[in-house]
Parts: sequence; C-alpha cells; structure tokens
Amino acid sequence: MIRLYDTLTGDVRPLAQRDEGKVSLYACGPTVYDHPHLGHARQAMTYDIIRRYLEWRGVEVTHVANVTDIDDNIINRATREGLTEPEVAVHWEGVYVEAMDALDILHPHQRPHATDYVDEMVEFVQTLMDNGSAYANESGVYLRVHKVDGYGDLVHRSLDDLREGAGARIEVDDNKEDPLDFALWKAAKPGEPTWASPWGAGRPGWHIECVAMSLGILGDGFDLHGGGSDLVFPHHTNERAEAIAAGRGFATHWMHNAMLNIGGEKMSKSLGNFTTIQALLDEHPLNARALRLLLLQTHYRKTMELNADVIAQGRAAIERLDAMARKAGAAGVTLDDDARDQQAVDEFTAAMDDDLATPEAMAVVFALARRANAALDAGDAGASALVATTVDLAGALGVVVGAGAPTSHDNASDHDAEIDAYVEARTKARANKDFAEADRIRHELIGRGIVVEDTANGSVWHRS
Repeated sequence: MIRLYDTLTGDVRPLAQRDEGKVSLYACGPTVYDHPHLGHARQAMTYDIIRRYLEWRGVEVTHVANVTDIDDNIINRATREGLTEPEVAVHWEGVYVEAMDALDILHPHQRPHATDYVDEMVEFVQTLMDNGSAYANESGVYLRVHKVDGYGDLVHRSLDDLREGAGARIEVDDNKEDPLDFALWKAAKPGEPTWASPWGAGRPGWHIECVAMSLGILGDGFDLHGGGSDLVFPHHTNERAEAIAAGRGFATHWMHNAMLNIGGEKMSKSLGNFTTIQALLDEHPLNARALRLLLLQTHYRKTMELNADVIAQGRAAIERLDAMARKAGAAGVTLDDDARDQQAVDEFTAAMDDDLATPEAMAVVFALARRANAALDAGDAGASALVATTVDLAGALGVVVGAGAPTSHDNASDHDAEIDAYVEARTKARANKDFAEADRIRHELIGRGIVVEDTANGSVWHRS
C-alpha cells in the first residue's frame, strides 16, 4: 500500500485506511475573492494526482474540498465593489472552478460551502464552551489552547516556542487569556454579514469551518487531510486543536505540499509576485499539460521554482510524448488494453507508493516512451505494449498523451488539424516527386516551430 510522509509524526508511514479499500480525503479549498494563481494550482493538483493514482490502484476515494465563502477578503471586496458577499463569492468560485477545469483537475466528490455549515459550527463551539475548552468575551468566542494536549505537535513546537512568535501569524487581541488562543466565533461588526448564536450575532472563525465540514461529511477518524505547507500553522494546527478539545477523532494522516516560488520567493497575492492560472493558459495552449508535467517532475514536498524557461521545458516534454503517439498512429499501431510492460508498471508503482515519488515515476514513463519510439522505428511487434503502457501510466497521474489531450484553448485542435493538413500536403508532394514543394512546406513548418520526421510508416510531426 502507499506510504506517505505524515506531517504529524514526521516520517513516511503507510496511509492507514479506516475502511479497507477506501480512502477519505479532505483537502482545503479556496477562499473565493480573486483570480486563482499558480500556487493554488499546485495545491489542487497535488491532491488531484494522489486521488487519480489511488483510483488507478483500485482504491475508492471520497474527495472533499471546501469553499470558504465568507471571509475578511470577501467582505472587503464586496464593500469596495458595492456588491453583496454572496455575489462576490459566487462569481469568484465560478472563476476558480473554470480554472481547475482548464487544468483538468477532477471536481471533488463534494464541495461544501462554509455558509451552509454555520449551524454545525455553532453546535461545535457550544460543545467547547460546555466542556470549558472555550470562553467568550466582547470580541467573540476563543479556544483555550493550553487545555489542548499536544497543541503544537503538527509543527513540532512547544507552546512556549509558539508564544514567542505570537503576532506573526495569529491574531493579537488584548481580550484573550493567552496570545495563542484563537477565535471560534467572531462578534458582529457594523456592515458585516452575521448569524445568530448563543454568544450574540457574529460569524464563525476560519478554522472551525473546516472542522465542521470535514467531520460532518467524512466522519471521525477520516484518513487523510491535505493542504499547502503554509496551512500547517495556524490553520491546520487549530483545526486539530478544536477536534481534540471536543473529544473528536480527526485526521489520521496529514499531508502537505510545498510552495511554488517565483524568483526565489513564495508566490502569493500579498507579495504581488503571483501569476494567475488564466494568464498561464492564455500564453500557450500546451501550458496546462506542461504545468502538470512539471509538478510531477518535482516531488510534492520540495519547493518548486517556476519561470518561462521551465514552462517551455514542460511543453517540450509534452510534445515528445505526443510525438510518440503520432508515430504510433502513423504506424497503424492499435493499443491493446490488456498488453502492458509489467516491469515498467512495477517500477512506476514502487515509486508512487514511496511517498508519491513522481519524479521517479515520470522517469519510468519517459524511458518507456523512448523504448516505444525505438520499437516503432524498428517495426517491432512489441511497440504496442510499450505505447499502451506509456499512455496508461501517464494517464494514471492525469497526463493525457496524444489525441484527446485537454487544452486551454478551444482552437488548439484546429491548429493541430492545420498542421496535419500541411504534413499531408508535403507527403503528397513527395509522392509526386515535387521535392521543391515538399521542401517549401517543410521550411514553412520549421518557421512555425514544427519538426517533421519521416518514418517508414509515414511522416509525423512535433513542436520544437
């Protein structure tokens, strides 16, 4: 079975299954108030990849990813634009979902919204008030962090260590008993949306939202909680604390992906160094697939540096896989679903089972593609199994090879059809011994960044 690094224990260990053959996954979703950027793409794609792989292995996955649809940023944008908070949230959730679709990221099985779970949040906070884990003041309701055993275990720090950094990543409030105590319920402020509660009108704190939704849908002791490494503290630390304080079994395994850097700095809206997903997709029709491939070629726990050159390398790698598929099509190779190179499958599976070692897994895919190309050139009957295995293993991680591959541009297939027409015209010119016309077409294609290869089974092309 797959082994994953557990942020809580600090080691790579088997991913336990509450129910054999099934995995329950909760991955923190977006706060919807602006364009999603490539950092959001890395987080969403990480959990898309593990879901796809587990399902390829025959595991039944229940994938839940929330939408935070009430938040300071949403409130501030609504105020600036003269809109209601729901109007802001609905619009930007639509933008987010469209971006995920363009990246071929599977929809979660459930996408709960925070505002639909306020009653459950109030009930959860009441439990914490009743058992003395929480207290109320004029600002709202707060969790007594010192009452939570192992509060800092997820970040492997003591309470005293965390208190020294109080104010850096937590809300400072003189009304709190302890600087580390955090809001479960925020008292109403003028002009903000509010809900009724036993402690007065207000709205839920951020952390209680995910606890209510994850436990409400997946139940106690669900298998895997994921998110970006920037969420380990305070968000995930506080989620875990709330569940412990309430006597509830929470996530059995914690998984976090590393950040995506631009120019050596974490991509973020606050730093203003972010690239939106839409900007990347507008740049080139292959960029969506290139981004997935690049993420796969970097281990999920390693920081990834992204720039134009790296993206171009990803496109070139995608082109090599597509060129193999075109060569197989030109050779009339049909893919037998039952024919596989078992050694390659075993190597791929071993890599993926070892903490999602996707760079090693993709190395297996590209080695297979090279062998497939050689077999196709030689007219080897084993080419079919090699091509089929390449397509299957790449597809297990969401990389679609050749025909049917998703693209961010509706007209990309038209571009490919135009190139196919040029290549066919060149083939006819060669058959008619009109080599001048054939050379003219070839040079025109080169000028467009298209390389034509003449094989024993006809001409195939790929982008340079």
